[in-house]
Amino acid sequence: MSRAVPAAVLFDIDGTLITTGGAGAAAWDRAFRELYDVPADIGHLTEAGMPDQEVLQVAFRRLIGREPSATEVARLLAGYLEHLPRTVAESTRYVVQPGVRELLTRLSRAGELLGLTTGNVEAAAHIKLARAELNRFFAFGGYGSDSPQRAELTRIAIARATTILGRQPRQVLVVGDTPRDIEAAHDAHATAVGVATGDYTVQQLQDAGADHVLHTFAGDPFPLDEHL
Repeated sequence: MSRAVPAAVLFDIDGTLITTGGAGAAAWDRAFRELYDVPADIGHLTEAGMPDQEVLQVAFRRLIGREPSATEVARLLAGYLEHLPRTVAESTRYVVQPGVRELLTRLSRAGELLGLTTGNVEAAAHIKLARAELNRFFAFGGYGSDSPQRAELTRIAIARATTILGRQPRQVLVVGDTPRDIEAAHDAHATAVGVATGDYTVQQLQDAGADHVLHTFAGDPFPLDEHL
């Protein structure tokens, strides 16, 4: 495919672009306390890379002992989103990962199409990115509110990239910090780029089958750099 057609580069958020320092877990905890008067230690109840819908369902089953009703799902999600802006703003451990702003600027100026592929519901994704003023880089995405399955929400993001471009991207790269991101990329027939800025090491991401693995965005060349 012609070099004139952009690549689509799809980024995970938590552990990849930013770390909120537990802001999401704090928001879930406040929502569960308000609605059910129980604390929710999301970090121990769920796994890194789980979409928000799965986080909610797993936490509810383990804390309440049954499946949530549709109304309970809606109320919990509303409570989470109500608290999230404050917990993000209050977090003293919120950080932008090294080299992120520079990489996003370089890719966007080179004419590559940037999007998100994240287990966050769409509103939560943008709340988390807003503190770092990173929303401006992303015109589209696939979100946890699109599907509870990471592979499916990744396919949705790729379809949206194709809609924006009016044709298939030259290449699709999915960038994430967990084996779930790697698996979703391959299930969606995309190139998987692992970055060891989260809970997983370079070796673990390589073992998960990543096509490329970076220590950080600051120290290692990005797979598209030779074309920029």
